[in-house]
Amino acid sequence: MSTEPKITVATAWLDGCSGCHMSFLDLDERLIELVAQVEIVYSPLVDAKELPEQVDVGILEGSISSEDDLEKARLFRERCKLLISLGDCAVTGNVPAMRNHFKLADVFDRAYRENVTLQPQIPTRNVPALLTPVKPVHGEVKVDVFVPGCPPSADAIWAVLSELIAGRVPDPNAVTRFGA
Repeated sequence: MSTEPKITVATAWLDGCSGCHMSFLDLDERLIELVAQVEIVYSPLVDAKELPEQVDVGILEGSISSEDDLEKARLFRERCKLLISLGDCAVTGNVPAMRNHFKLADVFDRAYRENVTLQPQIPTRNVPALLTPVKPVHGEVKVDVFVPGCPPSADAIWAVLSELIAGRVPDPNAVTRFGA
């Protein structure tokens, strides 16, 4: 058994569908090999509730659409040595950024008044404040590796992580593309 410390990895999803995390789970049996080499210290896929002070690799899925998203992206940038923007929403803003073409008040009216049959009202409690415009992750924090795809395939995620584990700089464009 290796005495080398494992690479620490943290993941989070911001505004998106969580499809990139589902692709991560699609690594299937490769997850066993991955866990032998990395320690997932924070993620919706594990039970950890606090992002550690120091993380080797941070992976963010989704765009920055709310104050909560912005706070999490900044915290990941501060605590992660290397930050990966995973998926088209994180890389370009993609689907969440479609609301950038509308006034925020109109978006709220459409979602909470026009399309509601019982008690149409705009929520005011326990809802994070939305930002305008919606931005990709690099619109607010420095990103080191961009992995496009909607979602990126498990094979693309595996290729990027394998290169990082081996100490090499991955070339995501060799294994995925926008919309893949």
